[in-house]
Amino acid sequence: MSRTTTPEHGGTRRPGGGQESGAGDTDGDADGRTDRDTTGLRRALSWIALVVSAGAGALLSVGAFLGLYVRPTSDDWCALWKARDMGVLGITADFYRTQNGRVTNAFLTGVIYSDDMRGPKLLPAFLVVTLGAALFLLARAALRALRLPAPPPVLLAAAAALVSALLFFAGTRSYQVLLWAPATVSHTLPSVIGLWAVLCAVRAARAGHRWARTAAVAAAFPTGVALGMLSEPFAMVAGILAGTAALLCLPRLGWTKDRYVPTWCASLCLGLATGLVLLTTSPGARWRRAQHPREPLSTELVGETFRDWWRVWETIAGQGAYAGAAAVGALLGLGLALTLPHANAHTHAQAPAGLPPRRLFRIAVLLPLPLIALASLAVTYGLRTGYGDVGWTYGRTWTSFLLPLLLALCAYGTWGGYRLGLLLRRAGRPAARAAALVAVGAVAVGSTAALVRPVYELTTSTVVRATAWDRQNARIRAEVAAGARDVAYRPLLIGGLTEPLFARTYARDWAAQCTATYYGVDRIHRP
Repeated sequence: MSRTTTPEHGGTRRPGGGQESGAGDTDGDADGRTDRDTTGLRRALSWIALVVSAGAGALLSVGAFLGLYVRPTSDDWCALWKARDMGVLGITADFYRTQNGRVTNAFLTGVIYSDDMRGPKLLPAFLVVTLGAALFLLARAALRALRLPAPPPVLLAAAAALVSALLFFAGTRSYQVLLWAPATVSHTLPSVIGLWAVLCAVRAARAGHRWARTAAVAAAFPTGVALGMLSEPFAMVAGILAGTAALLCLPRLGWTKDRYVPTWCASLCLGLATGLVLLTTSPGARWRRAQHPREPLSTELVGETFRDWWRVWETIAGQGAYAGAAAVGALLGLGLALTLPHANAHTHAQAPAGLPPRRLFRIAVLLPLPLIALASLAVTYGLRTGYGDVGWTYGRTWTSFLLPLLLALCAYGTWGGYRLGLLLRRAGRPAARAAALVAVGAVAVGSTAALVRPVYELTTSTVVRATAWDRQNARIRAEVAAGARDVAYRPLLIGGLTEPLFARTYARDWAAQCTATYYGVDRIHRP
């Protein structure tokens, strides 16, 4: 008996018009169950992402609000009186001639401290907002470049919020990384500027206008110069990453069709090198090197540098909360896999469009972690030669390579979650997909919860110190108004930072001298 196949169902019909029960009905039921399962998983994924984004967002809001309780300590005292008495250009010239040569750093410091402590109080909120927005837009731009479907915005928000929270709160120096302006200007702000520079370059590329690309390449050079004179650690890290990207994106390798990306990266690297040269040859940098002569390169110095580098990574690996970056990336990857139409899942499982040739792609996937390790080694060497055997403990300088590390972990998690989601989707096992979602969701939520304690401790110490500082400040102001020239100051330690009256002799106590100048007295002493 002859049978006729219907295109709609893939089943068969008898000559009389009746349809036989076959694979078509079964497939339809299976597709219906798959669609219902996928819808349920998407809903669960959105709820988990909402919990992560809300939790991390709440922690970031607390950190931004704590800026209102920031009070002067350590380098703040010197920056306050110099910005007040010298002005922005005066403090910039002072840094170049007598301090360290960081012209951009000095200019920004003068701007931030130009209205006493108002700038340092607002800076944490500025960093939280600009970093989170940059990470959100960067993730969206990366997905567009790979021609992947747009996931729910809550997934991108969760990734941006958790990575930001991990950078600010999971390390050993949270106060310095977020709340202490001298450190945030030197080590946190450069990363934010770098991300926005990349986003501007991406925007110029997407605009499709030759003038936009030319302007972006031209702007990359002064941006690099400014960053080179802002932070040496960031300049080294950015130079290594941008230089590698320039090589990988050469048109002959097949990833890009033109020279825009390598040209932009080369312009940025040239600017970074120029900024570093201007910094290191400045009178201020020469004076600083004279105060702390660098140890000549030797086998012993290399061995000590590697030991310090190992201690840095032992400390980082000991913080389990960093696993949340990979977990929230896996949530994003699962969301991408669930967003694909069922009919396209097998096609996209091979590789998303927009990727380079397979061999180059494997190299690009394997490179981030070795590059970050190399960059961190360069930073550790600089700390060793500049500050001796305690230099590696300056956790605020780790920000320059910690942010690339968190981004790499998030990217690896996204790729792994995406491939796992497509694999389980093709296998038709909703239970396995649900188990994977629960597992990565638990890690992401647990990582967010792990940050509650450090944020609580940061809040307590900052508010308590602010209250004590305000009382002492009011007393000192009253004594100065009454004509006192020598006032009592009780050190109020916070964040592992230096307070006035730390040195054995007053002549070597730069913090005490800056505090006395700020209050307009001849000298301060302990109560």
